[in-house]
Amino acid sequence: MRNDEIAGYVMLFVGLALLIVTFFFAYTFLYSDVGEMVPSDIVQAFGRSLAPLVSACIHAIFLGIMGWIGSILTARGVALLKRTL
Repeated sequence: MRNDEIAGYVMLFVGLALLIVTFFFAYTFLYSDVGEMVPSDIVQAFGRSLAPLVSACIHAIFLGIMGWIGSILTARGVALLKRTL
């Protein structure tokens, strides 16, 4: 095995592992309990409804970046393996 081929396999498996972890995090986030919101006035309604929305946006950005990096690593690993084989 040449160094390029080893590097290709490493990039491929790291990218696939990152994608698997991303999908696992997305699955666990999908089935997490948000809770029930019963506010008494409009200020509490905005405060209690905005916090889960901001949290969901942060999770979505985190998962998007992880998936993006995982797909780039996987594609580069496959391209490197195609070139060496």
